[in-house]
This record gives sequence, C-alpha cells and structure tokens, in this order.
Amino acid sequence: MADKAVIGVTGLAVMGRNLARNLARHGHSVALHNRTTAKTKALVEEFGHEGHFVPAESAQEFVASLERPRRLVIMVKAGAPTDAVIDEFADLLEPGDMIVDGGNAHFADTRRREAALRERGLHFVGTGISGGEEGALNGPSIMPGGSAESYRALGPLLESIAAKVDGTPCCVHVGPDGAGHFVKMVHNGIEYADMQLIAEAYDLLRQGAGMSPAEIAEVFTSWNSGRLESYLIEITAEVLAHTDAKTGKPFVDVIQDQAEQKGTGRWTVQTALDLGVPVSGIAEAVFARSVSGHADLRRSGRGLPGPSDLRDEVSPDDVEKALYASKIIAYAQGFNQIQAASAEYDWSIDLGSMATIWRGGCIIRARFLDRIRGAYEADPGNATLLTDDHFSEALGDAQDAWRGVVATSAKLGIPAPGFGSALAYYDALRAERLPAALTQAQRDFFGAHTYRRVDEEGSFHTRWEAGRTEERA
Repeated sequence: MADKAVIGVTGLAVMGRNLARNLARHGHSVALHNRTTAKTKALVEEFGHEGHFVPAESAQEFVASLERPRRLVIMVKAGAPTDAVIDEFADLLEPGDMIVDGGNAHFADTRRREAALRERGLHFVGTGISGGEEGALNGPSIMPGGSAESYRALGPLLESIAAKVDGTPCCVHVGPDGAGHFVKMVHNGIEYADMQLIAEAYDLLRQGAGMSPAEIAEVFTSWNSGRLESYLIEITAEVLAHTDAKTGKPFVDVIQDQAEQKGTGRWTVQTALDLGVPVSGIAEAVFARSVSGHADLRRSGRGLPGPSDLRDEVSPDDVEKALYASKIIAYAQGFNQIQAASAEYDWSIDLGSMATIWRGGCIIRARFLDRIRGAYEADPGNATLLTDDHFSEALGDAQDAWRGVVATSAKLGIPAPGFGSALAYYDALRAERLPAALTQAQRDFFGAHTYRRVDEEGSFHTRWEAGRTEERA
C-alpha cells in the first residue's frame, strides 16, 4: 500500500476520534480503525477536511497502512477489552513496532503487558492522557511510559499535539513500563481531592455564610483571578452561576447529590496503602463520593441529632485560605506517592517535570503548579512540598483561618472531611511526638509485636504476663 500513515488510532469513540483529529490537524497522516466500520466512515465523512486520514476496515489493512516502526494507538475500555485488542494486533506486528495504550489502565496491567510484549520484540507504551474530550482534540496533558527507545520514535508526535504552556509541551517521557499510567492514576486521585475541597468550600459558604449559588459563583470568580486560579475553580464558578431552564432554580439544586466515580481514585488509595504512603486527602475524597452514593444509608441517618447552636458564620476569606492550604496538602501527598512508587519500581521519575506537564491541558491545571515545579527544581529530593519556602509561608499564613473553618464546620454540623483530614495530616507532620508510641505498646501487649526504644538500639518486647520484664527481641 503506497498511502502510509505515521500513526494509527484504533477505537474511535469520542476520545479516540478526537485524538485522531488532533493528530491530523497537526499535519500527521493518521490511519483509522474501529471494530465497527461505521465509526471510521463517519469520522472521515465529517472531519476528513481536517487532515490526512487513512481508513481501514480490517486489522490487517490497518497494520499494513502504517509506516515502520508502526505506532498503533489503542483507545478502548480498560481491562479485558484492552487485552483483546492487544492480542488481536500483536500477531500482526513486527519487532520494533509499538502499541500505545491511551486508556485509563491500571499500572500493574501495563507492567504485565509491557513485559509480555517486550519478550516478543514489541514496545508497549502505557500513556496517560488527561483533559477529557476537549483536551484530546485541542491539546491534552500526555504522560507516556514505556522504553526510552519507544519515546524517541513516538515522543515528537505526542509533543506536537499536547497542550503548550509558555511554549513548553505538556508531554514528557515519565519512565519505564507502567510509570505513565501510574502518574495518570495519581493525577486523577489529586483531581478527586481537589474537587472534594472545592465542594466543601461551596457547602461552607452556602450553609455557613448563607450565600446563594450565584453569590458563591462571584466568590469563585474572584478566587480564579488569584493564587487559586485553575480550571476546576473556573468551571465551578460557571456551574454555580447557571440557572436551570426548566425550573428557574439554581442548576446545582436540581442535580441529585450523588457523585459517581470510575475507579482511578480508588486505585490511587489502594496503591498508596500497598506503598505505605499516607494520602488521607485523596482517601477522604473517594469516601465522600462513596457516602454520597449510599442513598438508603443517608436516608436512615437524617433523623440523627445535630448541633443546636448555629450562630457561627463562615468568612469567604477564611475559606479561601483553608482551601489553598488543604490543596497544598493534597498535591503534596500525591507527589509523595509518585516519589515512593518511583523508588519502588526504579522509574526515576522527575517530579518537577510532572508539575510542568500538568500546567496545561489536564483537569487539575492550575497556576500554583508553577510553584510546585519551582520547588522541585530547587530541591529535587524534597521529602515534602510543605517545607518549600513558598508553601510553608502560605501554610503559616493560613493557620488561624484554616483551623477556624474546620472548627466552625464541626460546630455547624457541615461535613468537611477534606479540610479536616488535610489539617490533621499537617499537624501530624509537625508534631514532636505522635500517640503511635501507645499504639505500638498495645501491639506488643496483645501480639508480642515488639517495639523500639528512644534511648537504645534494637527491638524489644515486654513480657506483660510475666512480671513485665523487658527483653531484647
């Protein structure tokens, strides 16, 4: 076949279709394939003027239309569907060719697939893509893993279609095997936390300050011109300002208060538990969505007694400080998780680069990611973002407001688990001693799990039922 494409996309639902269009718009010839040919034909008929598309009806025709090394992008559902597509195409490819998985796959699956295809001489590139439908079309944040060799052949294409901030593409080689999908997973976990904190800020302003959604929209609009400037703050203002055409009520009041989730937040928390990394802010966000979805449980709890004194009021300025401080905590926890996984799996992930590629295209894009990038450029081995001068100063400035907001939410009976857990994490890090000493003593008492002393090296056990004498373990 004379008409060769530099890259191919199989799976032409909205994300795959928009990614293919983005590639074509940037001058790349794009091979197209879908299990049902109707979607392939529809894309060419509707958007064929945007660039050079090479449609294919069969897997064999699709592979034959690609120049070597073949770059084949899979945009299908994670799990079994992805494995099925990989199995279908792997037998048709040759050593040096690459399969790029642009879906939200679990990083452990990506590691398994990468190892299996590497044995066959094929490159497997697990690639996180953030930005939703609009980002896929107009410039997403892209987080490719896989080998350095595969990135040399694939990277220039991905960088050309990625979002740009100050001329820098929001795309970088994250690291080997599953690194790209791991970072995308944590990105989504941070997104959960960010959205939960914003929702709590809204709830506090509405219930604690008696503000209407339209008034709160104005507050969020003003916040978006300052240090909280971000995509999520921007769209929150738009949602709160919107009026439902059918009822004339605030749009937010006609939506059921049950938030759904696709699983990446849960994966983030589960993986953090495996790594032993505290990501309490992300966990609280995941559990908050879970609570919202348990309608029967919530109905049964509506008769429970609550506070009788509701005289306290909430200050928008204090909420802004609490939101910014809690946001710092959530991002710090996410970056700690990436740091821990990088060490565990020998990925050598550049944390500053992750902040760089999240500045545009993705859902959590925000002004303060530049601050995070600067913090890791100044100290790549930083144990926590909280000790960076800028963030430490912001956290210090927020103390009274942050604690006041958390206390007021408790007094008023307004659930604010994100704000509360962020503050608890902060206080745990700055504490001289934690009550974990008592916990470890209890473990030694009932399970002989031993403990370490502050004044001697080694492990010890107290014989609690035998005179409470201490012995070295």
